[in-house]
Amino acid sequence: MHSLRARLFISILLPVLVIVPIVALAINFLLQTQVVLAGIANELIRQAVLVAEASITSVEIWQDPAQAQAFAARISPRLSAKLMLFDPQGRLVVSSDARDAQFVGKVYAMPDLQSLLAKEPRAEVRYYGTQISDVIVPVVSRDGQLVGFVWLTNPLAGLYARSELLGRITLWVSLAGVIGGLLLGLLLARDVERPLKNASRAVYQLAEGGAPPQTLREEGPGEVRLLARAFNTLLDRLHSSEELRRRQLANTVHELGRPLGALLSAIQALNSGAVKKPALRAELLQGMEREVRTLRRMLDDLARLEGNAKPLELERQPVTVAQWLPPLLAPWGEEAQRKGLRWQTHIAPDLPEAVFDPQRIGQALGNLISNAIRYTPSGGEVEVTAEAAEGSLLLRVRDSGKGIPPEELAFIFEPFYRGREVRHNSDGMGLGLTIAREIAAAHGGQLTAESTPAQGSTFTLCLPLT
Repeated sequence: MHSLRARLFISILLPVLVIVPIVALAINFLLQTQVVLAGIANELIRQAVLVAEASITSVEIWQDPAQAQAFAARISPRLSAKLMLFDPQGRLVVSSDARDAQFVGKVYAMPDLQSLLAKEPRAEVRYYGTQISDVIVPVVSRDGQLVGFVWLTNPLAGLYARSELLGRITLWVSLAGVIGGLLLGLLLARDVERPLKNASRAVYQLAEGGAPPQTLREEGPGEVRLLARAFNTLLDRLHSSEELRRRQLANTVHELGRPLGALLSAIQALNSGAVKKPALRAELLQGMEREVRTLRRMLDDLARLEGNAKPLELERQPVTVAQWLPPLLAPWGEEAQRKGLRWQTHIAPDLPEAVFDPQRIGQALGNLISNAIRYTPSGGEVEVTAEAAEGSLLLRVRDSGKGIPPEELAFIFEPFYRGREVRHNSDGMGLGLTIAREIAAAHGGQLTAESTPAQGSTFTLCLPLT
């Protein structure tokens, strides 16, 4: 009873066992009482009325036993029940059954004439249990005098047998329906249970950390297929996360190795005698300090991305963008030209003063320009524009590189994410865009990206002016 199959089976079994027998009994009862009995009663009343009308035209049958016997012998073959004629006093005149000869002249209890005449049709039906026993119709002459009674007895016994057979057939059909419902319920329960059991086993294997589970077949009801699809999506993302973790470790080692290598070289130079040369010693110490700061910034970025660092601290100040931006862009312009790229800048002359942290915004903008130069082939173009619109400062970096595939565009701001085109062809940890977006968000702005494959990309840094 604790398994899903058992519970689904019981949920189907109980309604079938309760509803189907009740419906079968109700149908059987209605067939016998409302259809069979009503049809028999109407048929007998019709026959009795016809016999009564025929007997009025032959008054002598009520006075001459021989005539009565001849009338009964002539008309009884056309009837489906035993015919008996009674005089007005209730004495048996004749019966179509020869075995009733000994009862001729015996007085029987007749129904009240006035009650019969008040009915429509003028007949009394007497029941014995659930079967019709007798139908009695008065015979009244044209002048309103009671001539006698027509009595039909024990009608249509074969119909009762057939009605009982019909009832048994109904019960057997209902039983077959119950069995068929149970089998169908068992099959449905199994079909629902199997994919759920496979999904549960796969989730358990995934939680145990053993052999990686296989993707699930999407089968069964729509909800179960949706569950299998969700599990397969989760499995794909876990595989992607594992691959990302490996790339992250490799990139981290690579990025840390460069400044550490520079530090080691400087230390070796100092140990080799450079410490005795003041100018060289100062240059080496400055380089070592620069590399240590690079390492510290790298570690701070990693800690912040993992949620272990304090919120980003900003030193906001009023900035005249038209004066602040050109010196910031100059080194990038030289690097772009060294690579053989067309470098263009468009800075609106009427830019208003904005309030932000110039060092952090310079870092975010530098990350965008660095990517644009890195991923644009020689002969391409990199353009930086700055303008104000609707209370915001818009800094755009556009390149004419290969662009970003649509399926990757939604993931480029994720930490350590690197697209397929650049995964094996460039250095870096995949943190530049993530850090730039964080800086924009810390200022109350946003960083968006638009790209068309083979036509380049455009990154827009939107910052509030105040």
